[in-house]
Amino acid sequence: MQTVIEHAPRFGIAPICRALGVPRSSVYRIENEDQEGGNNRLRPKPERALSEEEKAQVLGILNSDRFVDSAPGEVYAALLDEGEYVCSVRTMYRVLEEHGEVKERRDQLRHPEYKKPELMATGPNQLWSWDVTKLMGPVKWTYFYLCVILDVFSRYVVGWMVSHRESAALYKRLLDETIEKQGVPPGQLTVHGDRGPTITAKQIAQFLGDLGVTKTHSRPYVSNDNPFSESQFKTMKYRPEFPQRFGSIQDALAFCRMFFAWYNTEHHHSGIAYLTPEQVHYGLGEQIIQARQAVLDEAYIRHPERFVNGPPQALCLPEAVWINPPEPSGKEASRVLIAH
Repeated sequence: MQTVIEHAPRFGIAPICRALGVPRSSVYRIENEDQEGGNNRLRPKPERALSEEEKAQVLGILNSDRFVDSAPGEVYAALLDEGEYVCSVRTMYRVLEEHGEVKERRDQLRHPEYKKPELMATGPNQLWSWDVTKLMGPVKWTYFYLCVILDVFSRYVVGWMVSHRESAALYKRLLDETIEKQGVPPGQLTVHGDRGPTITAKQIAQFLGDLGVTKTHSRPYVSNDNPFSESQFKTMKYRPEFPQRFGSIQDALAFCRMFFAWYNTEHHHSGIAYLTPEQVHYGLGEQIIQARQAVLDEAYIRHPERFVNGPPQALCLPEAVWINPPEPSGKEASRVLIAH
């Protein structure tokens, strides 16, 4: 066993064990017993390993002005093409790892830090969310574009438009007509959208600014910064009558008229106590909730034994609806953890 351990740095343990017919596990066990503590086996330094001077040379090459933004493979290939070999690619990674420099070395674009939008609505016509989705046309690569404006508090679709193309001028007209129809006073409304080219158009920003409307946008590549519009589009596209393709823009208009009438006046939305968006948007929610509570009270009086948790309570409307609610901190965070 001692012979194996002595010659292992030069020839390797596995070849010697095969030649002598000795199990490697026995060699490792004996070697571990010789180490202090009996659990850690120190790996001997191979004779073919780079010296400290050679490692310093490799590190200097990798961190030079020429190669500081290049991956080890790029450095290896460039030096070979110039007739120079310093070490393998794997050894370059080992040298970098020893100095804590294994990271992304390529020169890349650094995106700025975008502030997370934190928006709140406590009533209708305070916060609107708008977005554009594609509707597949009659043949491949043909589309119609549906722009929808949604009130975040009530989930009521206050305006929509189907067009052959995305157009800032068309969407400006849609916003103008919708704001006028809803009678929104200046300084009350915030309109939130993603970063699509038409939604971020300067023409629309100037128009909303002139009307006293605040305009906000989602962060790039963050889909859940505009969750209410995305959820509404999903509800539409998962309807059984939603077609795979629309034969014409008239077909798309006919479908949207039918869908938005249903969505606003018949769809009982789980996010607003299973009321319809129209009921909440036009202030009928509390009256309907009181009527529902009367029905539940009567049911409890007739059969109290069926309600094991006590008298049933009708769902209430949320006091506020958020896009990205702020995270609780300090004592508030402790209460949240305890509550959960």
